[in-house]
Amino acid sequence: MTDLLAQPLALPCGARLPNRLCKAAMTEGLADPQLRPTERHVALYRRWAEGGAGLLITGNVQIDRRVLERPANVALDPAPPDAETLRRLRAWSRAGTSAGNHLWMQISHAGRQSPWYVTREPLAPSPVQLKLLANYAKPRALREEEILDFIQRYARVAATARETGFTGVQIHAAHGYLLSSFLSPATNRRTDAWGGSLENRARMLIETIRATRKAVGADFPVSVKLNSDDFRKGGFTHEDCLQVVRWLNDEQLDLLELSGGTYEQPRLLGYAGKDADATPQRASTRQREAYFLDYAADVRRIATMPLMVTGGFRTRAGIEEALGGAVDVVGLGRPLCGEPDLPKRLLARQIDALPRYEKRMQLGPGILGPTTKIFLFRLINVFGQQGWYYLQLYRLADGLGPNLKLGVFGAFWRYLADEYRQAWRMHRARRHS
Repeated sequence: MTDLLAQPLALPCGARLPNRLCKAAMTEGLADPQLRPTERHVALYRRWAEGGAGLLITGNVQIDRRVLERPANVALDPAPPDAETLRRLRAWSRAGTSAGNHLWMQISHAGRQSPWYVTREPLAPSPVQLKLLANYAKPRALREEEILDFIQRYARVAATARETGFTGVQIHAAHGYLLSSFLSPATNRRTDAWGGSLENRARMLIETIRATRKAVGADFPVSVKLNSDDFRKGGFTHEDCLQVVRWLNDEQLDLLELSGGTYEQPRLLGYAGKDADATPQRASTRQREAYFLDYAADVRRIATMPLMVTGGFRTRAGIEEALGGAVDVVGLGRPLCGEPDLPKRLLARQIDALPRYEKRMQLGPGILGPTTKIFLFRLINVFGQQGWYYLQLYRLADGLGPNLKLGVFGAFWRYLADEYRQAWRMHRARRHS
């Protein structure tokens, strides 16, 4: 019997993935105060490489050290990196490809979604503030010369990735970060050539892909992460996504990962945000274990490049259903924070189900469960669970096993304390540089 999970995948550029399982991108928060990779990256990615996935995608490597998704992101700015940064990148890539798998660098700019303790002036297509727990300052609109500079920065970081042993790159254009916010009319209110029509709003993404392909050559994997829908009123819609995919068909992409949501509507985490801001989700999608598979089926009908979906997969049967229909690669994220060898055990048919850690967390009173209608409590629950996974990831990077006794509220406060501590170290290093 053919095992869909174990089938290799030939990419359009000529590269070959050894199987159809991917360790999806998850922000690591492991950089040093100078925003360089560390030995914890090396240890973590060696564990994930040995875990059996044919493809690993890093957390978002930033093109602008002033505007980060969180304090301990890796940032390759200025370019070119110095010799020590290059050495650390090579150590990371060697560890992350040590089992014969691929390791792709995800390249990103946080845009308006950079918290106040990282930057007091986020950058965005338009000055539309993210109003979430008073955690984000009002962004400044980018000037055209800055947009053009950022396009080249994506390309330069991709060239550095190839130079230092990464086997591909992913351009992050989802989840409300900079490229995603250009795509959305809710956050892109420009009246110049970079705003207005969908074609103009997609211009930065298309130009970034073209510059990146030129920088890395025709034989190096280039992928994009794109929202299937923002799931917020006035945002980037599924119909917009389908049109953008038609344009991407002409851009020599090797893999398109479909996701969804923004910080206002965190569907990528399996949650909805404020009800007044949300658009309806398909009933069939709510019933599936995979969050975006129905949307991927629509994209499959028009896309010419291989497709990947991440989010919500918890059974072998669900993964096989996806690989047998809408997608070519399945991404696994949170389950690999607790058990990094899950892909290997899935491939060996030793397990049929992935862990559902949310059920083990100490969620507290029922009012704080994931279906609560009280937005603030719902948000604390979301970020508490997110912090829980970050703390498990740190343990993996330190050579430890998961701490399944950790409660969601304890994780929330420990995560916040670590973020502020990392931010303080980062700002101190800047002052002394």
